[in-house]
Amino acid sequence: MPDRPPRLIAHLDMDAFYASVELLRYPQLRGRPVVVGGGRRSEGEAGARAAEEPVFATLREYVGRGVATTATYEARALGVHSGMGLMKAARLAPDALRLPADFDAYRRYSRLFKDAVRAIAPAIEDRGIDEIYIDLSEVLPIGHALVAAAGHRTAQPVDRAPGRAELLARAIKDAVRAATGLASSIGIAPNKLLAKIASDLDKPDGITIVTEADIPSRIWPLPARRINGIGPKAEARLATLGLHTIGDLARIDAAVLVKEFGSHTGRWLHESAHGLDDRPVVTESEPKSISRETTLEHDLDPRRDRAQLSRIFTALCEQVSADLQRKGYAGRTIGLKLRFDNFRTVTRDHTLPSPAQDAPAIRRAAGACLKRIVLDRRIRLLGVRVGALCPVGEVAPSPVAPDAGRTLPLFG
Repeated sequence: MPDRPPRLIAHLDMDAFYASVELLRYPQLRGRPVVVGGGRRSEGEAGARAAEEPVFATLREYVGRGVATTATYEARALGVHSGMGLMKAARLAPDALRLPADFDAYRRYSRLFKDAVRAIAPAIEDRGIDEIYIDLSEVLPIGHALVAAAGHRTAQPVDRAPGRAELLARAIKDAVRAATGLASSIGIAPNKLLAKIASDLDKPDGITIVTEADIPSRIWPLPARRINGIGPKAEARLATLGLHTIGDLARIDAAVLVKEFGSHTGRWLHESAHGLDDRPVVTESEPKSISRETTLEHDLDPRRDRAQLSRIFTALCEQVSADLQRKGYAGRTIGLKLRFDNFRTVTRDHTLPSPAQDAPAIRRAAGACLKRIVLDRRIRLLGVRVGALCPVGEVAPSPVAPDAGRTLPLFG
């Protein structure tokens, strides 16, 4: 029986995904600093095709509490990054252009690029709207078609041809560009840990292949935070030990890390620094919950702004319902999340007698949660979650309540 081929794992990350989708809509903005965030494009705006040149707002004109969803590389060069408050971004790049987000378009392009990859390599793990892991271990370039597409011809069997990883990477990137018009960066390595690091090394539009032999020269000089899972707090704790790079982590005795971080995390840090990772590419996983939330542009008062809050609340319930229907799930636990202007966050859950996915049922249950919260301050964030999910085929139809078609007030 032939041996199984060695693991070959890819991580594909779409380059500045939201901004790149917007540049398809507005190609005249290519090469300019553009930031996406601070509001969402309405359905009418998304479908409109203005006859005249649109007028783009700059960050210096922005007033509000929104954050940057993403930024073009030109804006990143000025210090703007995703998750940054737009008011701070305006101080760094006042002349950068700001576009509202269009999540319907981003989800559409996400499906397109994943379908293009799946046609070449079906074993993919979905890690969000703009990134996936791909198991290429048993994927071969398809005869001379893919080999030629990468600019090579070979008389060798393709599974033993030199540069197989690069041939596959180029074929995948070409398929993504053909399907979407967008650039992507791909890292290929023996495991998910190294592939994730590799995909970020040569952005944008890069191909990076890392082998075990490359770890000392390509991985160890990188900051420790480049290991996925090391956040700001862990990075600060490592710095107090004089551990700043992945190489520092690799060279220190594992016992020191275990003493500082505990048995599980200490061993994981030590193994990760040496490029060890045996996690499989998970092609199917059941979501635990589906949620939508929004940080309001301005704090809203539960009494004075009741109608506006009600519209936002209903829209969130409808969005969660649409997500559930698209993914084929229903859920019994409906959750509500509120954050007040003093940053105090409150959550409440309500369990239904049977799973639901329709917006009115979600709205009623979330409203029941709301009645258990004292609304004595202005509201900063509002969110709705549906948990305890099960596939919709396993759900018996739920009876429709008499008021299912009625728009319920938020604060009644």
